Amino acid sequence: MNTTQVDAIANAVLYEGYMLYPYRPSSVKNRQRFNFGVLYSKPYSDAQSGSDAWSLQTECLIEGSAPVLDIKLRFLKLVDRSLRRGTDPEQDLSGTLTTPDPVSTINVGNVLVPWQEATECEVNVPSYEVSRLVAVPLEWKFNFPAKEQTENVCDATGVPCGLVVRRQEAVKGVVEVRAFGVSEGVFKVQVRVKNLTGFTEDSPITRDVALAQSLLSAHVLLGVEGGCFVSLLEPTEELREYAAACKNVGVWPVLVGAEGGRDTMLASPIILYDYPQIAPESPGDLFDGTEIDEILALRILTMTDAEKNEMRQADERSRKMLERTESLPMEHLMKLHGTLRELRPSTEEMP
Repeated sequence: MNTTQVDAIANAVLYEGYMLYPYRPSSVKNRQRFNFGVLYSKPYSDAQSGSDAWSLQTECLIEGSAPVLDIKLRFLKLVDRSLRRGTDPEQDLSGTLTTPDPVSTINVGNVLVPWQEATECEVNVPSYEVSRLVAVPLEWKFNFPAKEQTENVCDATGVPCGLVVRRQEAVKGVVEVRAFGVSEGVFKVQVRVKNLTGFTEDSPITRDVALAQSLLSAHVLLGVEGGCFVSLLEPTEELREYAAACKNVGVWPVLVGAEGGRDTMLASPIILYDYPQIAPESPGDLFDGTEIDEILALRILTMTDAEKNEMRQADERSRKMLERTESLPMEHLMKLHGTLRELRPSTEEMP
């Protein structure tokens, strides 16, 4: 699947709401994060009476005599960043390795705080002929193991004074794919994604614990060769009934790529239209596709030094956002203001 032209849109979906203005951990808006496209584990979903999803489903139509389907699942996996006193694990009197005590801050000129970071994950399903999926549905299982990394924190003199510990829990699931022939040369493709991670915690199942074992901002990219997708927003008259029968749960598929192209679809957890685009004037990701870049850029520039420092220390992505915004030349800021698009000549005569 060639996703060169759709990467910008797919990444905007992946990081939508990752961190919101004012981009600081102390902000109320950033104390409960990851609210789009979350697939929790089934035990947590069941504990919430199913109100929090553990699976998604997308259905779309493909035209073609022998189309071949590509599928890519993309999501974020939570990385819990904690702080520890001391520099390395220590041995007690019995020789057992012990972990240094956790702390809420480490002050080394810049104040470090615990945070929930994220890492990108992809599941690539092998290409399959759609006609084969009619006869034999596909189950493609995936597993991302638990990981832990430690990093020494040094004071101004270079002496280690603490540890940053980044912990990822194991996540596993399955992508289920099947197809149905709905008419001559037209197939309906169904993709289901399920989070099959099981809880091993004895403590109460909280949202924070559940997020560590969740698929965050989960979405599906579908590509086809030897055929073309049908827009579910604007299907042809003869396919309108089949399009209306497609059942999508938690995501909605739209055509992406060059205007008029029909070889790639994005099943998105946020509302999009066919052929969404990132404005060429946008200087970079601000994690909020519904906001105006100019307003966010100006707000960042008017932050105090203390607020900028907190933003800088919160996350590598927020640090890069701050540096990028502060380095914007005036002419680029002016381009963010007052751009008009899709102006068309009026065919009506003025009275």
